[in-house]
Amino acid sequence: MRKTLLQGLILGIGIFGLLFLLQQIDFIKLFHVKKINDTTEKKLGEMIWKTIEATETVVKNDSVNDLVNKIVTRITEKNNMDREEFKVHVIENDEINAFAMPGDHLVIYTGLIQNCDNESELAGVICHELAHIQKNHVMKKLVKELGLSALISITTGGNSPQLIKKLTKELSSAAYDRELESEADITGVDYMIKAQLDPEKLADFLYKLSTEEYMPEQFYWVSTHPESKERAKAILEYIKGDTLIKKPILSKTEWDYLKKN
Repeated sequence: MRKTLLQGLILGIGIFGLLFLLQQIDFIKLFHVKKINDTTEKKLGEMIWKTIEATETVVKNDSVNDLVNKIVTRITEKNNMDREEFKVHVIENDEINAFAMPGDHLVIYTGLIQNCDNESELAGVICHELAHIQKNHVMKKLVKELGLSALISITTGGNSPQLIKKLTKELSSAAYDRELESEADITGVDYMIKAQLDPEKLADFLYKLSTEEYMPEQFYWVSTHPESKERAKAILEYIKGDTLIKKPILSKTEWDYLKKN
C-alpha cells in the first residue's frame, strides 16, 4: 500500500514538474524566432542571388535549363520534395562547382556539367547539394560562421555589398564540417536510389576528381569537400549488397547536348 502511494506521489510530482517547465517556455517567442529564421533565410538567398546574377553570366539557354531541370524534377518527385520550392540556376563558369544557398537556391556551374562523364555523376552532385538544403546545413554553416544576429542585421538594412560578397564566397568555396558532409553524402545517395539513379557514379566522381591528374586549378567541388577518396569508399560501403534499379533520365542525345552547351 505504501509502495503504491509512494509511486503515485512520485508520478504526481513528475507531472507537476513537467507542467511547470512547460509553463516556463515562451512558445510564442520560439515560434517568433522560427519565423525570423525563415524570413532571414529567404532574404539572404535573394540578396546573395542578386549579387551572383550581377557578377556572373547566367545561362539563358532554355534547352540547357530544361535538361538540368529534368534531372532535378526526377530527383525531387521521387523523394517527395516540392519541386517548386527549389530555384535552380546554371552559371557559365569553368569552375567545377555547385553549391546550395539560403532560401532553397541551387547554383550549378557549366564547368561541373562539362566534367561529368554521365548524368548520374551530375545527379549525384545535385543530390548532395539538395541534401544540404533539406538538412538545413546552409543556415547552420552561416550561423556558425557569422552568428544569427549578424545575418538578421544583413537582411534588415545593415548590409554592405562587401559583406554579401563574403557570404557568397563562403558558400561557394568553403567546405562544411565533416559531419555535415557525410550526412549530405549518404542522404544524397538515398535520393539517388529512390530516383533510380546509380549512386556508384557519385563515388566514381569523387574518386576520379580527387586524384592528382584530375585536379585543375579551378576545381572547387572536391577541393572544398575534403577527404574525397574516403567519402567515395564510404558511399560504396553504404550501397554494398543493394539491388539498385537504374533508369536514365536523359537520352544520349540530350546528355551530349547538355555537355556541349
